[in-house]
Amino acid sequence: MFYKIFVDFLRVIAYNIVNRNNVSIGLVVRPRSINGGEVPRFFHIICCEVIPLKELSIFIDESGDFGEYEAHSPYYIITMVFHDQSNDIQPAISKLNTELSYLGLDNICIHTGPIIRMEEIYKDMDLLERRRIFNKMIAFIRQIDVKYHCFFIEKRKIDDVVEATGLLSKQISQFIKDHYEEFLTFDDVKIYYDNGQVEVSKILSSVFNALLPNPVFRKVMPKDYKLFQVADLLCSLKLVSLKMENNIFSKSERNFFGNLRDLKKNYLKPLQKKEWM
Repeated sequence: MFYKIFVDFLRVIAYNIVNRNNVSIGLVVRPRSINGGEVPRFFHIICCEVIPLKELSIFIDESGDFGEYEAHSPYYIITMVFHDQSNDIQPAISKLNTELSYLGLDNICIHTGPIIRMEEIYKDMDLLERRRIFNKMIAFIRQIDVKYHCFFIEKRKIDDVVEATGLLSKQISQFIKDHYEEFLTFDDVKIYYDNGQVEVSKILSSVFNALLPNPVFRKVMPKDYKLFQVADLLCSLKLVSLKMENNIFSKSERNFFGNLRDLKKNYLKPLQKKEWM
């Protein structure tokens, strides 16, 4: 009897090790006879609770380049979207995919920049059609349980790529330190990036490896992850807000968003509570 219980116990442990779950086990000790004895003879497992590992996924996108300052590219921005995997967002993703399908956009990657500038697959769409797609993404972000944060530098104040990467590294490092205890509540922290720019990949690797225990890095295809597309949208929105505040709004941006008041009312304020400060 004891052998069978012990084998079953080992099977449970092995299964959860393979599936990377935490296991909490309770034991009751029963002596051989009611008179007791110095050494208990039998152990009965009364509880074997499987506790899934807590996982934080971080989806990252960037806007700009590390070249010299130019009017069309005045900032460099890195945006991170944080998702606690215990919060299920699949129903919201399914709803978004259905709504995009009604608009004739099946299995596509929503890329915000071309939507604003009327480029790529959006070049033949009018303003209302493009806004409708953008607003679907905004509604999706508001519905799901995620947080985000944007890190940025103003390129005209930067001398070279070394200074730029150094400043961004410091910003990200300080953010992690400010929220260090929250990061440590997760068993796994996984960083998703498409490796679009070598400098960003180096920043992420050096900062996360230096500050967090065993971060996991995953290269992504943007079309495969809606939260990567969310990071792209939030990155573009941050760029637009910075440009508008400094009166360097492009014609396409002004046509799409209107004025600063409309931008804040329709987009920035509704998303403000999602920002992880």
